[in-house]
Amino acid sequence: MFREVCFYNTADKNSVVVLKTEDVFFDNELYDIVKIFFPNEYILNQKQTLSMDLHNPKLIINVSYIHECQTASYYQIYACGGNKSFYFKVCDAGCAECNDHFSNLKNKAFIKKEVKRRLYIILKKFTNTDMPWGSLTGIRPSKIVHSLLDEGYSIEYAQNYLKDFYFVSSKKAELISEVALNERIVLERSIENSAALYAGIPFCPTRCLYCSFTSNPVKAYENLVEQYLYALEYELSYISNLICNMGKKLESIYIGGGTPTSLTWRQLSRLMKHIAATFDFSDLLEYTVEAGRPDSIDKEKLKVIKEYGATRISINPQTMNIKSLQLIGRSHTPDDIKRAFETARQENFNNINADIIAGLPEEDVEMFANTLYELNTIKPESLTVHVMAVKRASILKENVDKYSLSHYKEVEKMVDMAYSYAKDMGMRPYYLYRQKNMLGNLENVGYSIPGYESIYNVQIMDERQTIFAAGAGAISKFVFEKENRIERAANVKNVEEYIKRIDEMCKRKEFVMK
Repeated sequence: MFREVCFYNTADKNSVVVLKTEDVFFDNELYDIVKIFFPNEYILNQKQTLSMDLHNPKLIINVSYIHECQTASYYQIYACGGNKSFYFKVCDAGCAECNDHFSNLKNKAFIKKEVKRRLYIILKKFTNTDMPWGSLTGIRPSKIVHSLLDEGYSIEYAQNYLKDFYFVSSKKAELISEVALNERIVLERSIENSAALYAGIPFCPTRCLYCSFTSNPVKAYENLVEQYLYALEYELSYISNLICNMGKKLESIYIGGGTPTSLTWRQLSRLMKHIAATFDFSDLLEYTVEAGRPDSIDKEKLKVIKEYGATRISINPQTMNIKSLQLIGRSHTPDDIKRAFETARQENFNNINADIIAGLPEEDVEMFANTLYELNTIKPESLTVHVMAVKRASILKENVDKYSLSHYKEVEKMVDMAYSYAKDMGMRPYYLYRQKNMLGNLENVGYSIPGYESIYNVQIMDERQTIFAAGAGAISKFVFEKENRIERAANVKNVEEYIKRIDEMCKRKEFVMK
């Protein structure tokens, strides 16, 4: 029985791409490849598809496994649409008729990659479009480079491998190679047997248009904040005992959200005081607090953050254009952003990160250039450039037809412009990750002045360090290096459920560790 997924554009229900595969093993991977080339189409399951009157599909892709005899079995990829048709075979045994023979295709991971590659080739030919990251759909492309470097290959070999095997563009192959080399410099500073701590504050002044994180308007949840802090402190104490019992050394702390500074200065002081009293800071190399939104920052909160040992903060403008700020649901102005930086400097913060977004609704290249220009005048030590992603749980996703999103070519210009600006500001790219549904199938990049890179961010990308995470929606990650295995323990996202089930959240971690 074939599994079937349909892609169609509501403006033209005859414009359909049908993907058929008889092997559930491939469903997500092949869907991700098709989504790269058809990013704005709705996705229907088979039942929904059958209930619709769909005619003349634009493209039909059929992936099936053919087993003819003991020495001839292969995956067959057949695609047709309009006056075009494409056909590939991917063998898992020797076969004289095959397009190619791969001796190691009995390895399922390799088969997956190869079928994805072939489907990418088909869609590239069908759409006459090159994608910057080729057939790569993973979050952490730098891991491929690290793996090759660890095996003794050169950085030039890694770049060529990305281009030849995954069809990554030369520009992106060079970028991710540069990132990987800078990551390795940061990792050299890391201590042995280390762990990181994340504490999540799932509250914000308001919810932004594009946000899908665990964040709740702090005013609406005012009566739950104190209860939440009690539960969070309980979980943090539990984690402290786990770290001690494992003999781990705490290398970095990250208080994120949401917006941690949406708490009052007393609440923030209480939380940070608890962390300072509960954990051993002897080996701590970095302590970050997301100050986040400028309208949530004041001198009292900054004094608290400094008093309890934070070494790094993040002030996140997202844009320096007043119209865009109003559109995305921010109540501050570009001048408020500048004042927040000035106040932080007065409180002796010398390691400040700024987050911005390329491709915000209604923004063009000129507006994005203004954001970069204005940031250059306040000179953060690091800059994180996110590419707009239409996330499933966001307000934007629910109302996407009401907004004008940037064409992927425009977003690509913005990303290139950010790279140039960061270089001019004395920064270099040191971590990179990708998400689904990003405009232009691009990437998020962290830039930093050398020596001001976030160890926590690099460790997240590298996935070689255990990260203990506390709070609603937080996900702990346990790395078992000898077994080459990573296990996760996720907390519930709902604040009320988190408070009620805090004992369960703690025990989930201990269960995973056994």
